[in-house]
Amino acid sequence: MNPSTLLASDREAVAGRAAADGPVSHGLEDVVAVASSICHIDGQRGELVYRGYDIRDLGANVTFEETAYLLWHGSLPRLAELGALAERLAEARALPEGLPALLATLPAGTHPMAALRTAVSALAAFDAHADDTSAAGSYDRALRLTAQTPTLIAAFDRMRKGLPALAPLGEGSTAYDFLYMLTGERPTRAAERCFDAALVLHAEHGLNASTFTGRVIASTLSDMYSAVSGAIGALKGPLHGGANTNVMAMLLEIEAGGLDAADYIRAKLRRRERIAGFGHRVYKVLDPRAAILKSMGEAVSRESAEGRWFEMSMRIAEVMEAEKGLYPNVDFYSAPVYYMLGIDLDLYTPIFAMSRMTGWTAHILEQYAGNRLIRPRDHYTGPFGLRVEPVGARA
Repeated sequence: MNPSTLLASDREAVAGRAAADGPVSHGLEDVVAVASSICHIDGQRGELVYRGYDIRDLGANVTFEETAYLLWHGSLPRLAELGALAERLAEARALPEGLPALLATLPAGTHPMAALRTAVSALAAFDAHADDTSAAGSYDRALRLTAQTPTLIAAFDRMRKGLPALAPLGEGSTAYDFLYMLTGERPTRAAERCFDAALVLHAEHGLNASTFTGRVIASTLSDMYSAVSGAIGALKGPLHGGANTNVMAMLLEIEAGGLDAADYIRAKLRRRERIAGFGHRVYKVLDPRAAILKSMGEAVSRESAEGRWFEMSMRIAEVMEAEKGLYPNVDFYSAPVYYMLGIDLDLYTPIFAMSRMTGWTAHILEQYAGNRLIRPRDHYTGPFGLRVEPVGARA
């Protein structure tokens, strides 16, 4: 039976029941779903705050390890606490025996985000206490996931290129050890500092799509590996992760075509095409993270033979400000920074996940601590009053 053939009384019921559901917020925009003490964002003012600290202060003055401690514990670590955390992270970087062999079975051409999602899910099988959602057990898992994600990414990248996976050095910062495991070379101080800052800047960003996904899964009291695997799946989507990949693809297109960057951007603007790395769903003014990474990226470009990429980026930023009054977001500057460090484009989103693992796990810990199953309602838009007809008589 077609809904248009409903009796008037049934049509009235449809309208009445739909109205009772209340207004729909498409994409849950501006809906406050949880109370959290982890992150504050004010897109109108260009504010990003981790646990009370402005991102400008953190990006310039703390390491990724300090940021992880802050997100997990709610305060910056004292010297002894930082030393203990750094030691535990270094010790936990090695992968469980059998995990590299699993990565080797993935088909050629597997996207690194798919490989990371698979590997993180598989880590649960190597953890005899994976279903322990106690505070102590969950914190231990958060730490090990943060430590092992860089190793997974580097190992997969080398193995797909026919190179042997490198064991972590077990010393130095997360940024230092990751760049070593990826390239086989110890990074310079400027490279380590810039990459470390990028990890700090991407570590947390409120209740974004991937973080919300992780909290929804955790609210069912599923294990942390499941929650993080879901978050990785959400980040894999091009509307969430991948922005800096698009920025670098644009820069490479300009270079390959022998084009002038300013002319290229002006031509795209005349065609009303979007410019990668500009605009943000949240920020209506300058992304507070962008200026920090711009400054540190300049330091890397000065010692890199690939410094022209950063120069090209600066020219594009000048044109966009002059022509449209728009400023770059953090992805705009992370793209050339990663490229100058020798990182392949399809690793940019996995590196995002590597950093955001701290934010995801902080939210999952918070969810476990005061859990209530996340169960929103939907607004039904289908018919009422249909009647079952015999199968042979159905139109």
